[in-house]
Amino acid sequence: MVKKGIIFKMVVGIIGVVTAASVLVACSSSKKESAPAVTAKTEVTVKVGAALVPHAEILNFIKPKLKQEGVNLEVVVLDDEAQLNPALQTKQIDANYFQHVPYYESVAKEKGYSFVVAAKVHVEPIGFYSQKIKSKDELKEGATIAIPNNPSNEYRALALLQANGLIKLKDGIVNFSATPRDIVENTKKIKFIEVEAAQLTRSLPDVDGAIINTNFILEAKIDPKSAIFREDANSPYANDLYVRKGEESRPEIKKLAEVLTSPDVKKFIQDKYGVAVVPAF
Repeated sequence: MVKKGIIFKMVVGIIGVVTAASVLVACSSSKKESAPAVTAKTEVTVKVGAALVPHAEILNFIKPKLKQEGVNLEVVVLDDEAQLNPALQTKQIDANYFQHVPYYESVAKEKGYSFVVAAKVHVEPIGFYSQKIKSKDELKEGATIAIPNNPSNEYRALALLQANGLIKLKDGIVNFSATPRDIVENTKKIKFIEVEAAQLTRSLPDVDGAIINTNFILEAKIDPKSAIFREDANSPYANDLYVRKGEESRPEIKKLAEVLTSPDVKKFIQDKYGVAVVPAF
């Protein structure tokens, strides 16, 4: 009988230990299940197609700030800027930053683009440059001037020449599109050569002067202060951040637009480019 009592007590003790262990395991499991899950912050990648200078440089400047905001900015530079709109259309990129409204409007209808401006960023005042003269008064009769051959910038170049008293365009031009055929007064009988915008700096040795976009002046390492005359800061040709219509409200696009038009970017533009690039915000 004594042995049976001892055995009984041992069994009860073992059951108690097992039960207590089970309770501890269950409590531990319950605590694990109730603990909040730790999740990593999601980072969103935004691809922006851009001209090399100053657009890509400005975008690269804001990369660290966007990174802190959970946006991984990927800057895409193409050899042919004309492909940046097709790239946006076919969703190879999320936005592009290289063009102004008159240029976009000059190609949008024909190409079937449906983009909107997410941010107005900067103006690159175009200017008249020459390796042969130092002032516009030195332009001789029959002088040759090279101008961009795309519709919006061609009008822009002619409008600059008109503002400086060298030609007069016909009245009623309202769509930012004009060619030398729209000139009604040309007292110096200036001859015009239409050149692809990116090639204008190379044409300088062969002409008396050229109207050139500042981004190409910067790429060619020409001092923008050497312009004989240029647009002022009130130019309507602000370079904008474009996105597909309906996507301007995407959180990452809104964050990109916000940082791109921040005081830090304004100071960066002013310090780095001086008169060559003017903030438009």
